Amino acid sequence: MLILGLESSCDETSASVVKAENGKREILSNIVASQIDVHRLYGGVVPEIASRAHIEAISRITYEALETAGVTLADIGAVAVTAFPGLIGALIVGVNFAKSLAFANSIPLVAVNHVKAHVSAAYLEYPELEPPFTAIVVSGGHTSIYEVGSYTDFKTIGSTRDDAAGEAFDKVARVLGMPYPGGAEFDKISYGGNPFSVTLPSPALSGDTLDFSFSGLKTAALNHINGVKQRGDEPNVSDIAASYTLAIVKAIVKKASMALDKTGSDKLVLAGGVAANSHIRRELDFMCQKRGAKLYVPSIKLCGDNAAMVAMSGYFEYLAGNLSGTDLNASANDNI
Repeated sequence: MLILGLESSCDETSASVVKAENGKREILSNIVASQIDVHRLYGGVVPEIASRAHIEAISRITYEALETAGVTLADIGAVAVTAFPGLIGALIVGVNFAKSLAFANSIPLVAVNHVKAHVSAAYLEYPELEPPFTAIVVSGGHTSIYEVGSYTDFKTIGSTRDDAAGEAFDKVARVLGMPYPGGAEFDKISYGGNPFSVTLPSPALSGDTLDFSFSGLKTAALNHINGVKQRGDEPNVSDIAASYTLAIVKAIVKKASMALDKTGSDKLVLAGGVAANSHIRRELDFMCQKRGAKLYVPSIKLCGDNAAMVAMSGYFEYLAGNLSGTDLNASANDNI
């Protein structure tokens, strides 16, 4: 079966064709039109600009994905589109395009949850991975832990109560003078600093909870930076980045370990844009090895927003009979 995936939840317009049959999954194409250069001028994503850029790109990259895969719409068995959560204007572009395309060509339409799609990226590279397992999604908009009971059933067992880890990284990176998006640069610079040079609060909430709160950590880091500047000194970017990264990594590892204890699982999936962070990948892998668990992490190219993960998630929704009609609406909110 061939699934056409469409993604437009934030600032990446993406279209992909994935082949899934007999337990095998193959990415035939995965086209991504990035808006990073545009939003870099503003230091972050501007929703209205993102929506307009999606409108300009979505038709072109969809047909580019089909051409790259060597197929036509007549070969497509289902159209899967990110319908929630995300920036509402950006989502509307993708959903309306997908509805029109599916209706005009009599192709089944499948609505996909963006967070589930991130987890589904792991299925593309680990064919042996099967539910149940525990998953943690770390991105610009989410830092959540899930008990995954089946390919389509997710139970939220932990989440951030305010900011997400990705947003926390980007905000401090911007203040330290790093270009948007700051995640990759933050990751690299952290290796050159002393992670114990700045005392920062943990974003892992205390007690028997799997929740996070990143607002206090972010505020503490910004206060430290401002305090150094007020004394007439220049902040040590490497030391701050290393200390900030350590606080986030320790919190994620702590809650992920607690989640494995709670679920009794020996399989952990790390997904989302911030899953590209080498410090998080390394320390979670070390934790899993110590406890005899297996860590599954998509390759860097599948950590960020892309349509291949949407197609993969849509495939399982299709098999479960979760189809949508022309009344499908986008939603900014998560439905897990």
